Amino acid sequence: MADPRCLEWPFFEDRHRAFARELDAWATQNITDEHGADVDAHCRALVGALGQGGWLRHAIGGTAHGGVAEQIDTRAICLIRETLARHSGLADFAFAMQGLGSGAISLDGSAAQQARYLPRVARGEAIAAFALSEPDAGSDVAALRCAARIAGDHAVLDGEKTWISNGGIADFYVVFARSAVAPGEGPRGAPFRGAKGISAFIVDADTPGLEIAERIQVIAPHPLARLRFTNCRVPLANRIGAAGEGFKVAMRTLDVFRTSVAAAALGFARRALDKALQRATTRKMFGGVLADFQLTQAKLAQMALAIDSAALLTYRAAWQRDQGRNVTREAAMAKLAATEGAQQVIDAAVQIFGGLGVESGQPVERLYREIRALRIYEGASEVQQLIIARELLKDARAPSSKA
Repeated sequence: MADPRCLEWPFFEDRHRAFARELDAWATQNITDEHGADVDAHCRALVGALGQGGWLRHAIGGTAHGGVAEQIDTRAICLIRETLARHSGLADFAFAMQGLGSGAISLDGSAAQQARYLPRVARGEAIAAFALSEPDAGSDVAALRCAARIAGDHAVLDGEKTWISNGGIADFYVVFARSAVAPGEGPRGAPFRGAKGISAFIVDADTPGLEIAERIQVIAPHPLARLRFTNCRVPLANRIGAAGEGFKVAMRTLDVFRTSVAAAALGFARRALDKALQRATTRKMFGGVLADFQLTQAKLAQMALAIDSAALLTYRAAWQRDQGRNVTREAAMAKLAATEGAQQVIDAAVQIFGGLGVESGQPVERLYREIRALRIYEGASEVQQLIIARELLKDARAPSSKA
């Protein structure tokens, strides 16, 4: 569970505090950090369990479609991700991808799209995926090349996507492709350019022309793939939002879930500190225990400082978003501080464990592999620094700042 002292912060309401305790109790009974060789099967099982437990209802918006509320509660999804990450990295992944993969539908989908996909996501009966990245378009989303040409009442997709989480097990993908307008929607056949040239489409996994070109293996195993689209016909009814509005759809979706990445990092870091404290207070050394040494105490203090700093930034951003405020800078700060800080905390935990810390299968060894990707996906740390600086300079150059 999130640190009970943190739950007393004014960012939370009583319902969040009760919610966090209930989730932790459920996770203790139902989630294990162990998984066998078949990660796909384990991930499917986790999605099903999270659906049956009612937790996936928080990952979507709209009570008519199974959501807890009309709008996604950012503090709730952050508490879920922090708690699940503390119990199991793969459980956190399973929850996060249900939210991210269907987020564009919750935010900008038509009534028909929401009715078709969101209830199944909330029940854990359909696995979602968010297909944005390409080999040459990761942080630079506007550089994507996957194309969607209009052919009557269909869009025809050609191109590739890579590093797609849930690739290979998803039931549907929200795919972002460079498109032209359909007849009657703008200048005839005129292609959009840059960020304005991107549209979002829901592509069911069994759509002809979509294939899993490659399964990608990473240091913290989870379903990941490269997708290939070849003359893949998708009904225009599956387009999310208007033609050329896909970049905005993608950014709105990421804005919701970027803060929750910080919360996941926080969960990993908290578990690392728990393990480090346990090790330091029981490991016999030089007639005492490791925790007796001031160098160890200094390291533990630095770990606790990094965690509390990240928690304050994370839940400040979550609270601000739930108040309807813009959190571009705050979410970037939270993700940057939490992911970079968690990397340092986990590294320190490995050091405290000594040789045991690099033994395959040890909790801190798994955490060391799991944390690394969080500093890259949904905006690498370098991108977060650029976002923060851009927001600062924008404020500095505003006319009111020159008074």
